[in-house]
Amino acid sequence: MRWLEHLTALTQQQTPLVMVTLVHVRGHAPREAGAKMLVTQEAVYDTIGGGNLEHTAIALARAMLAAVRAGQRPAPQTHTVRLTENAPAEYGQQCCGGEVTLLLEPVLSARPSVAIFGLGHVGLALATVLSILPIELWLVDSRRERLEPLHLASLEGRSARLHPHLTPLPETVLQELPSGSHLLVMTPDHAEDLAVLEAALRRADLGFIGLIGSSTKWANFQRKLQQQGFLREQIARITCPIGLPQVPGKTPEAIAIATAAQLVPLLLPTTQTPNESV
Repeated sequence: MRWLEHLTALTQQQTPLVMVTLVHVRGHAPREAGAKMLVTQEAVYDTIGGGNLEHTAIALARAMLAAVRAGQRPAPQTHTVRLTENAPAEYGQQCCGGEVTLLLEPVLSARPSVAIFGLGHVGLALATVLSILPIELWLVDSRRERLEPLHLASLEGRSARLHPHLTPLPETVLQELPSGSHLLVMTPDHAEDLAVLEAALRRADLGFIGLIGSSTKWANFQRKLQQQGFLREQIARITCPIGLPQVPGKTPEAIAIATAAQLVPLLLPTTQTPNESV
């Protein structure tokens, strides 16, 4: 059962995936009922038989993963695929003569991940608000005093699991974040901010990427990112300024509340339940 080994590894890595199962087979089909395949944004593990059937399942699974990245929590779906010459076949014909029913089940990390880069006044206030949620909370800073236990005492004993990271190169932590993680970039150094954003844009599987700053700072950063070779549509993944505009005030607490409110729909997503046949 290779799929089971992969499922164990992927869930430990908190990689969002869709498990595809052939739940019912009528007539001839490439594989028997019970065959499984795992689909992530970047890879496919095991097979349900190849051809149009498999490519259709992969496309459906990745559409579900796209919904997850958009902040939704799609429910399991069933799809019926006919394997005949006259059946719709976007990825080439399969004329086995049968018909199969697929079950697509999202397998998501139980706890969303949020990474705050920079534990200054705003960063700590935001961490304090978010720590009441059942999330994985990554706290990254290049300043030792910002990650001292006394500085983080207000975050202990709450719902969030804390992952403090002290490093002179905060952007290196991007390699450790699970797929789908949300980022808030608010370091004390604009060069650090830029390095983190560059590393973030090189990962296509991250969620919300927020940068604290003024419109002037953002215009400057857009220019520098373009000089580094990033396309406009890539840069558009970054949200700057952060926070819901209807929340007034510029104090660290006000900014933290506005930003947390912006994140909550992504951390506590809605459910959709589409079912259809192919």
